[in-house]
Formats: sequence, C-alpha cells, structure tokens
Amino acid sequence: MDLTCTEEERDFRARLREWLGKTLPELPARPSPDDWPGRRAYDLGWQRRLHDAGYAGLHWPVDAGGRGATPTQHLIFLEETERAGAPYVGANFVGLLHAGPTIAAEGTAEQRARWLPPVLRGDEVWCQGFSEPGAGSDLASLRTRAVRDGDAYVVTGSKIWTSHAEVADWCELLVRTDPQAPRHRGISWLALPMDAPGITVRPLRTLAGSTEFAEVFLDEVRVPVVNRVGAENDGWRVTMVTLSFERGTAFVGEVVACRRTLTRLARTAQANGRWDDPVLRRTLGRLHGEFGALWRLTQWNVSEAQRSGGVPGTGGSVFKLAYSHARQELYDVAAEVLGADSLSLEEEWTLDRLSSLSYTIAAGTSQIQRNIVAERILGLPKGR
Repeated sequence: MDLTCTEEERDFRARLREWLGKTLPELPARPSPDDWPGRRAYDLGWQRRLHDAGYAGLHWPVDAGGRGATPTQHLIFLEETERAGAPYVGANFVGLLHAGPTIAAEGTAEQRARWLPPVLRGDEVWCQGFSEPGAGSDLASLRTRAVRDGDAYVVTGSKIWTSHAEVADWCELLVRTDPQAPRHRGISWLALPMDAPGITVRPLRTLAGSTEFAEVFLDEVRVPVVNRVGAENDGWRVTMVTLSFERGTAFVGEVVACRRTLTRLARTAQANGRWDDPVLRRTLGRLHGEFGALWRLTQWNVSEAQRSGGVPGTGGSVFKLAYSHARQELYDVAAEVLGADSLSLEEEWTLDRLSSLSYTIAAGTSQIQRNIVAERILGLPKGR
C-alpha cells in the first residue's frame, strides 16, 4: 500500500475542495429527522449533484457507471466531504454501499444497466431485506420462502430491521428457494420492487426516536426470475459479497467523522474544565491512536479491494469489530465530558451515542466478526 499522493491526486483534492466550497452553501436546509419524504428528496438531491459533477460512484468500475478512481482518490473524497460537513449518503446508503456494489460485481449486463444508473443519478432508493425475527445474526436460518411459478417467484414471509423500507423503491431480498437443501445452499438474492402487491411496511421506532428501520411483510409477492442476482440457490455466496462491502468499505466515511468528533470533544473538555483530568486525557489520546490505526486499516482494506477486483476481503471484519467498540467508547467518553448535557435528546451528541449502541449488532454482531477473524484469518478450528 502506497500512502503517498501523486500530483494527479493532489489536483483531485484541490478540485474537490473547491467544488464543495461552492456547492455546500447552495444546499437547502436539512429536513426534520421525522420527515422521511423530505429526507429522501434531500439525500437524492445531494446524490444528483454528485452525479452531475462527476463524483457519483467514484470508486465503482467504469463499466458499472463509476469513474474507476484509485483507492487514494476514493479516500480523499471521503476525507474532504466529511471535513467539509457535506451530507452523508443517508437514504442512499443501501443502494450505494451494499446493493449497487453487489450488482456491479455479480449482476448480468442487463441488471447492471437497469439498476446501477438510477442509484448513481439519485433516482431510486434501495432497502435491505436480510434479517428476520428468527434469523438475525444466524442469517442462514432465514425462512422467507420463494416458490418458482413460471417466470416469477412467489415470496411469502417477513423481514425486520429493513433499512429505509418506507421510502425505498427496491429491496435487496434474501429468500429460501430450496427448503430441502443445506441451509447455506438453498438461498437466493432477489431485487424486490417495493411497489409490488402483497407488501406491507410497518416502521419501527428506535431508541433515538427515529424510524429508519421497518418490518416488511410479504404475502405471495411475485418477483420476476430475471430479478435474481446470481444463480438460484447461490444466494449465500452473493450475500457474502454484499456483507463484505457492508463491513469492509461502507463505514469508511464514518471513521473520518469519528476523528473529527474526537477533536471537538477534546476542545469541549478544554473549554469546560475537564482537560485537567489526566485519566480523561489518556483516554482521549488512546482513542486518537485507535482511530488513526482504523484509518490506516481502512486504507489497506480499500487498496486490497481494488487489487481483488473491487470486493473487500475478510479484513473488513477486523475493521468492523474494532470500529464498533471504539465508536461506543468514544461516545461513552463524550457523555462523561458533557455531563448532564449528554442526557438531552435535543443534543446531537446524545443521538450519536444512542446510535453507537447498535454498531456491535448491525452488519453482523461482534460475536460473528470474532468467529470470522478466528476461523478465516487466524485459521482456528470452528467451535462446537
């Protein structure tokens, strides 16, 4: 991994910084967290601006509609947009960071042509239909079934924690297409149109009061066979591609955000008299080192993905495990520094702290990540 920037990459940073400086002041006010139609429109509008300026899908392959940027350019983009306070992907999260990259890697030419341009342009939103009430961390236990009927699958079952379902146009959906096969081999990956008859979406309110998750109920929903990504019953392998993106590269922008938060926290401690506490200073110093190391690991993971054809490897599990716990500790320290102010739901710190509690569960629990690291990286035997 070469961490030095070329002249071309320095020029890229300068042009991006200039564009952000001109564009961000022109953005409309952010909508209320409870205004999901407004949030969808805001997030899609930002994505369209990125697209029109040539920054959408920066690191995607050129034949998938991206720019085929180098890993360093990708990381420069993440650094500069976060430091400038630019909008995050928001409602575009699943399409840009999960479903889109999976279709780019595993889809047919027709599927790539149908689904990738609308994601990059900011025309369509995707949600994720993986987890079920009885199949969360043990995802291979999913029971939503899809029965082949001519040129369609008839899907019945339910999903939970379906990110952005209430504003989504499409869902990356895991279904069981062969109940007799071993549980990892009877699964297929489908693109589900969210306006199909038989779909019921019931939003779930989180601890922070948001409703970015939902239950989704599927009652004999017909999904065209051409919407299957990968071969029938090969969905578990395709899912591992999706999860490698989710764990390996989907969080990289958040590392930059946490480093910025850590700086703000240190300044707050200096302003309110907490900086004299040597234990607090040591903790902040250690977290500074941890997030610096996580950024280097991010650089390595992105570079490794580039070398392997765009799909991140198992190093993403190392990152996900370490990042989840470091983020939680960061906001625990924030609560200590802020004192009573950290209890108000009106405070951004508080909402971020509540959100951090989910990170050791989302995208695969820490227990699952430890198993992956132990078995696939360290070569340890599987537990009984």
